[in-house]
Amino acid sequence: MTVIVTGAAGFIGSNLVKALNDRGISEIIAVDNLTKGDKFLNLVDCEIAHYMDKSEFLARVRAGDFGACQAVFHEGACSDTMEHNGQYMMNNNFQYTRELFDWAQSTGTPFLYASSAAVYGGSSQFIEDREVEKPLNVYGYSKFLFDQVLRRAMQTGLKAPVYGFRYFNVYGDREQHKGRMASVAFHNFNQFREGGAVKLFGPYGGYDAGCQQRDFVSVEDVVKVNMHFFEQAGKAPSGVYNLGSGRAQTFNDVALTALNTLRVHQGQSALSLSEAVAQGRIEYIEFPEALKGKYQCFTEANLQNLRKAGYSGTFFSVEEGVGRYVQRLIKKYGV
Repeated sequence: MTVIVTGAAGFIGSNLVKALNDRGISEIIAVDNLTKGDKFLNLVDCEIAHYMDKSEFLARVRAGDFGACQAVFHEGACSDTMEHNGQYMMNNNFQYTRELFDWAQSTGTPFLYASSAAVYGGSSQFIEDREVEKPLNVYGYSKFLFDQVLRRAMQTGLKAPVYGFRYFNVYGDREQHKGRMASVAFHNFNQFREGGAVKLFGPYGGYDAGCQQRDFVSVEDVVKVNMHFFEQAGKAPSGVYNLGSGRAQTFNDVALTALNTLRVHQGQSALSLSEAVAQGRIEYIEFPEALKGKYQCFTEANLQNLRKAGYSGTFFSVEEGVGRYVQRLIKKYGV
């Protein structure tokens, strides 16, 4: 049967297409908007049955042209947290997801979709509970609102399994097209290659320079979780699940791992944080005014519900995951 992947040329979507290929699945409809044409590079090493523009795909969904599929991985969305056009964000993220969800339910197709840790906003708790979900921007709200649609549908009964994944700070292969929304690890790698130093935000929100903490999760682990629920569709309970490493680490940790992986590759010794700062290899810049009041200074996924649903895999730490990622970036781009 056919598998549909929306956002297929994007970061997580293309990694999912590759993972499906690795499982012998190539009957894939890849859906995306290739206005930004260089995203096609993410699919060059993948096998798909058909590519379809997002607008054509939606028109055919509305026309009832598709029957039941093996699954839909809905990764297509605007992921720019600085996008202020609320109408665009809600149409692209909420309404699009709602239409695909309704279609998947009507055809009995398992539906796996991208939610976001942005639904938690400035909360100090990160458990899948309505009481702690307080988005700070319209991106977070667009994701939050569909999660509520799923919760209401679960109360009345689902016709097909649905799994929403609240991605925390994902980094890894196939994100090079994302520009400013690419991961800190990717930016740190490029900053070191271009200028010999990486840049981080200075003090903000009660945290010292570079000490804000996020749950950084490798796209390798994100794919493993998605594949687990794909393979267990109908057996694992439907719901919204946090998808992070379960471990908060500082931006300093990311920068130092990227920096030292590059240094070791060049035959130099690894540095401590204090040494890296003293030598000007890590620089701190003033926290941007545009982000004040809209920035999560701390995130850490509570994984208890993911574990209860049957996922027992381990997650890379920053040192493990970013180290692996930077080694692959070195192989691809050089230093």
